[in-house]
Amino acid sequence: MRFDIFTLFPGMFAGPFSESIIKRAVSRDLLTIDLHDIRDYARDEHRTADDYPYGGGSGMVLKPEPVFEAVEDALSRQYGAKDTGRAAPCPIILLTPQGRTFNQAIARDLAGRRHVMLICGHYEGVDERVRERLVNDEISIGDYVLSGGEPAAIVIVDAVSRLVPGVLGSEESAGEDSFAGGVLEYPQYTRPPVYRGWEVPEVLISGNHGRIRRWRREQSLKRTLERRPDLLSKAPLDADDIKYLKTIGAHLPP
Repeated sequence: MRFDIFTLFPGMFAGPFSESIIKRAVSRDLLTIDLHDIRDYARDEHRTADDYPYGGGSGMVLKPEPVFEAVEDALSRQYGAKDTGRAAPCPIILLTPQGRTFNQAIARDLAGRRHVMLICGHYEGVDERVRERLVNDEISIGDYVLSGGEPAAIVIVDAVSRLVPGVLGSEESAGEDSFAGGVLEYPQYTRPPVYRGWEVPEVLISGNHGRIRRWRREQSLKRTLERRPDLLSKAPLDADDIKYLKTIGAHLPP
């Protein structure tokens, strides 16, 4: 899978992408991550990528020329064409507080694509023509304000990459994560079996895999009810799940 990231600050990605799972995936050619400095496409000797907003106001706005030309150059190198917007051959995503909120379903969708482009907004935003003519999606990672889109790009690359086949050591790991099945993950334990008098639940060392599966499912449901009950209305629940939730006080719609 390929990510192209367009940013004013490519150095911000050095640490996160040179460690752990992402680093291993890149070294095994499971991921390709190309960073593009938007300033390289500026048209003046000072590499100016932003300007004052028309109509006045505080802050600066990213200029359209370097953003368009950086993306079009990458598209031309990959596809021999510069089609953007809805005609683009891949998702071109602007990272902005005004976008749809990123979640596991979006991560799964992007993981099924061969190529994703991410544009990191900055300052007071980008020229509106970037939204209207260049991108075909806008994503936010939450209802809060960041200094730029770079942290959001790191989050999205990490969340999407772990769903790409072969990236994780265990193919089951991604499917058992919180949100993967619509509910939060169950509690995890490892050795020693007793630490400071606190014991691992007996069921986990019983060797009874059926009991373990059911315990884990019930713990996931219980934790979701306690911490994120909003998730249950959309989670795929079977009859046993519903029966268990009712025994612990859940009020489910008919």
